[in-house]
Amino acid sequence: MNGYDVVRPLLFQLPTERAHGTVHTLLKTIQGTPIERLLGGYYRVADPRLTVDAFGQSFPNPVGVAAGFDKNAEIPHALASLGFGHVEIGGVTAEAQPGNPKPRMFRLREDEAIINRMGFNNHGADRIGARMATQSLPDVPVGANIGKSKTTPLETAEEDYLYSYERVSAHADYFVVNVSSPNTPGLRELQNRENLERILTTLQDAGASPLLVKLSPDLPEGAITDALDLVTELGLDGVIATNTSTERPNSLRSRYRDEKGGLSGMPIRGRATEMIRFAAERVDVPIVGVGGVFTAEDAYRKIRAGAHVVQLYTGLVYRGPSIARDINEGLLSLLDRDGYDDVEEAVGADIQ
Repeated sequence: MNGYDVVRPLLFQLPTERAHGTVHTLLKTIQGTPIERLLGGYYRVADPRLTVDAFGQSFPNPVGVAAGFDKNAEIPHALASLGFGHVEIGGVTAEAQPGNPKPRMFRLREDEAIINRMGFNNHGADRIGARMATQSLPDVPVGANIGKSKTTPLETAEEDYLYSYERVSAHADYFVVNVSSPNTPGLRELQNRENLERILTTLQDAGASPLLVKLSPDLPEGAITDALDLVTELGLDGVIATNTSTERPNSLRSRYRDEKGGLSGMPIRGRATEMIRFAAERVDVPIVGVGGVFTAEDAYRKIRAGAHVVQLYTGLVYRGPSIARDINEGLLSLLDRDGYDDVEEAVGADIQ
């Protein structure tokens, strides 16, 4: 039993969003203190076999924090001290937004899942960009996930994305176009080819690089293929697969299973891995694998399916602050078992 096994029942007595806020406040409190440095010494796994080079960035290990955990770029150093190899902040929108009415986040304990309908609540691009400009960033890649403001019409979405990009462009290592969150009305319509091309080319013309696009696991195969074709045609730098899902597997047992919003965690693990493999067979760019990463085996399956690095959020909620260390140590054992010299050698091993 680790310390989080004791703390988790207490946190789980709190409403889900309040528990997240409590953890966020604690991490913010320790950031920049000697405690942060102590955590780094305890949780970081320093081994060159874990290093991954992707879209012009060097990741000290393949396990990162997905967008949504640090929406406002307040705790990137603290998250890096927990052993994560990269941190993705946001989603950032041009306008500051309160998000959807509460309650809007639900913990499906029996399913090791979360449903959220947060609605891109964040401080807005001006404030987040100013914060990033006045603080140092950790020595791991920091990505900026950019979404559309709720009040911006779809017809002018590219201007909204451009505004946010320009506010954070000097302070992030890569940029993600998020057109796949299920919690902003109409947002997923931007995944169609015409809309997506308009947004991506606008950002490319502004110099956005490395530029990635984050896709939904709910897209039909034809729409995924169209989006991936566009990745190749425009010369994008990477793909993130996947976002949360609006589908509800019959296996869900929690009383919250019918809540509206995006489902994350264990129930979408298999679907996310399938989509990684589908994308890896069709594009020649690095893929970030997201969805149901709880263990080293989960991460390894996604890597072997074609992911260069993986991200998690729900796994951190259920497994606690040691999750990156546990996954990285486990990955080293799995690499040894299968005779790989490093993580990069295992990328796409299951693709025929």
